[in-house]
Amino acid sequence: MNKFNNPNISNMNKNNEMPVNAGCWDKIFPQSNKVEYKKVSFKNRYGISLVGDLYFPKNSEDKKLAALAVCGGFGAVKEQASGFYAQTMAERGFVTLAFDPSYTGESGGEPRNVASPDINTEDFSAAVDCLGLQPFVDRERIGVIGICGWGGFALNATAIDTRIKAVVTMVMYDMTRVFSKGYFDANTPEMRLEMKRSLNAIRWTDAETGTPTPGYAMPDTPSDKVPQFLNDYIEFYKTPRGFHERSISNQVWTATTLLSFLNFPILTYANEINVPTLIVAGENAHSRYMSEDAYKCIGTDNKELFIVPNAKHVDFYDNQNGVDLVKEQIRVAAGEKLS
Repeated sequence: MNKFNNPNISNMNKNNEMPVNAGCWDKIFPQSNKVEYKKVSFKNRYGISLVGDLYFPKNSEDKKLAALAVCGGFGAVKEQASGFYAQTMAERGFVTLAFDPSYTGESGGEPRNVASPDINTEDFSAAVDCLGLQPFVDRERIGVIGICGWGGFALNATAIDTRIKAVVTMVMYDMTRVFSKGYFDANTPEMRLEMKRSLNAIRWTDAETGTPTPGYAMPDTPSDKVPQFLNDYIEFYKTPRGFHERSISNQVWTATTLLSFLNFPILTYANEINVPTLIVAGENAHSRYMSEDAYKCIGTDNKELFIVPNAKHVDFYDNQNGVDLVKEQIRVAAGEKLS
């Protein structure tokens, strides 16, 4: 019996296979006829139940395969960019797991719509747990792909989790840098102090009411009063191109989510990364500077900074050419580790 179709798979490890309604494809991308997928649940080290989509090639030989855990962008769910990458990489022979981070999407955790640099880094390691417990996955060939804000978490996870054998970031953000220093490091010390005062004032309100105060919602329509990259986000997340009802872009982060990022620089130990690393950025992406700076911090010599000509940040959320590029580049970057 093919391991992928083994009905006892959920009893072979600590993860739970969840029923999938075959007639209900709720992703923003078309379903591939080249892969199978199963919805799975698994717990992170903090006991939070995460939900993911496990993709794997159809008609695969009965052998151990390389695997990839995929997540991002920041505030997105597995039915968006991460699932798009996961399905496409499964078409090319990988077992992949796109998952919803803690407190978001179909994953557990209360209150809802919270992010944490610690817990979200742990989410990647929990996804590695899930992949490594699958009988058709080679534990020595597991890598991670982080998109947008999850690029920084992917690097942070790789710096601490020696089971991760290769890491790829796509138009990465260092969310701790953006939240603490602003875009392009524009925040002054006075601005930072005022932000802390404001957020901690909100904490009093939350403590008094027992309910988290919501942050600012993404606008529904583009405007000439905001930066172009924000309009690019709106044109993706707020239109049929990328809209999904469970995405944070259709809801809102809690206002105090920013607090845990202000003094928690997640790339502090990036110099300890000693596995093949691929950093992909767009030539015209507003996030490009974060990819370039992260690349300089990576400890291994087996690293590559790949700048895609003419590409903007959101071009990497649903562009098939971008995913094909990752496939080819990851084989170069990872060498025998995942190939």
